[in-house]
Amino acid sequence: MSAQTAPAPAAPAYLSINNIEVIYDHVILVLKGVSLTVPEGRIVALLGGNGAGKSTTLKSISTLLRGERGEVTKGSIEFRGERVDQLTPNELVRKGMCQVMEGRHCFAHLTVEENLLTGAFTRKSSRAELRSELERVYHYFPRLKQRRESLAGYTSGGEQQMTAVGRALMARPKMILLDEPSMGLAPQIVEEIFEIVQDLNSKEQVTFLLAEQNTNVALKYSDYGYILENGRVVMDGEARALATNEDVKEFYLGISTGARKSFRDVKSYRRRKRWLA
Repeated sequence: MSAQTAPAPAAPAYLSINNIEVIYDHVILVLKGVSLTVPEGRIVALLGGNGAGKSTTLKSISTLLRGERGEVTKGSIEFRGERVDQLTPNELVRKGMCQVMEGRHCFAHLTVEENLLTGAFTRKSSRAELRSELERVYHYFPRLKQRRESLAGYTSGGEQQMTAVGRALMARPKMILLDEPSMGLAPQIVEEIFEIVQDLNSKEQVTFLLAEQNTNVALKYSDYGYILENGRVVMDGEARALATNEDVKEFYLGISTGARKSFRDVKSYRRRKRWLA
């Protein structure tokens, strides 16, 4: 009888945030022991209201906190098995991770195409390679090809969001951190952008961690979700399970099965709220 083969060790998470604490200006505690994982090739949503700590979590990962007088004081962040929380932002881009900031942040005085080209600054590419990358971006965002000679500051909010995502794609990332992609956009444009995110995930195997207040649309397009409140994770689970959870429907989707309840009336939610004290 042949000996049984030992099971292979579990692969490490693509992105792993381990019990991090974030403090601004040496005194303001914003994140309190946040932990989450993102598997390779998945779309994971970071949900919660304004001020819950979603953007701070993304900036902790992308190491952009230092520019805002913030600091990860406890815990660790690992990307593809390597600790990265002490790297510079452009070192992290070279390792395959980009962040698309909240509010789009295009260079208003540059054309759409010039904005896209700035995304390739960490790569040593020939003109032919850059043209090929531009065509790849235009394949996903055909509207940008039509507006490529327009100044970014004179394009619509949806076009600016597409430009910001397209600029990140020019760096050939393996993972994108996407902060509030639906903010200030019409529902039809939001759906269009999330469809493109899903397309990039399925066709290009780009992994996404997206922070989003629009819980309904985020859970529709995500595989898994984490809910933040007051700088702590209060709930997580498969996106479908969260979308049908009564507490999530009540407090995040605005759907109630009966009379509107207060937080105090929902015992299961109140038990979780104790963690926020």
